[in-house]
Amino acid sequence: MTSLAAAIRKALETADPRAKVMAAREVARDWRLGRLDFAFDCEMPERPARPERPELLAPRLMPKRRRGGSESGRIALWHSLAHIEFVAIDLALDMAGRFGGQMGAGFVSDFLKVAADEAMHFAIIQRHLATMGATYGDLPAHDGLWEAAHGTRHDVAARLAVVPMVLEARGLDVTPATIERVRAAGDETGVRILSRILDDEIVHVRIGTSHFASVASARGEVMERFWKMQVIRHFSGAVKPPFNDSARLACGLSRDMYHAVALVGAPL
Repeated sequence: MTSLAAAIRKALETADPRAKVMAAREVARDWRLGRLDFAFDCEMPERPARPERPELLAPRLMPKRRRGGSESGRIALWHSLAHIEFVAIDLALDMAGRFGGQMGAGFVSDFLKVAADEAMHFAIIQRHLATMGATYGDLPAHDGLWEAAHGTRHDVAARLAVVPMVLEARGLDVTPATIERVRAAGDETGVRILSRILDDEIVHVRIGTSHFASVASARGEVMERFWKMQVIRHFSGAVKPPFNDSARLACGLSRDMYHAVALVGAPL
């Protein structure tokens, strides 16, 4: 029987976007059906495989997206969303493969489900891009999401604090405004896509928060204080309000947690 770690590593080392979508779904399905041995006999790659396109630029070198309803602006928006979801597949796979041995089968099941969801998100965004005569890879992108996660590869608490509870939680803040922007452009299909993604991301952030709370408890730490400490140590970005307080609360993130860190000016 193939080991779980080997199956996850194979998916991470798949570069072609369509093939990665299929690989992520296959790993999640095979694990759910009991076809993979709960064994971690190989390490996860330092970096996942990437396709030749899009060209990856430093965030500061990325061209500014134009506001407004031009076709090029719409394509740039959806291409950016596709890239976020593509990287999110690898983030979830790496979470399961890197930390699943110490965290257990339930943790693996949760994050392989997240990986399958992100694969589905990428696929439907890619189809939507195709209706505009575009495809993923047509525009440059940046690797900031993976870089932010890479620095937390040594500790599951740091990874959970940064990826679901900061990076994905930020999506809860910005997606409602993006939905309204897409609706104003008359793109009802896009509205449905983003609404589905928002619902799923609430679940994903809740999963991450729940596992972080378990880690904090196991280490004898107060969850809120422990999270703030991890964020200050391991995340160099900045998140500014407004926050989607209702969505964050549904994920187990209280206002006191993230407002306190943001208000004192610590890196969040």
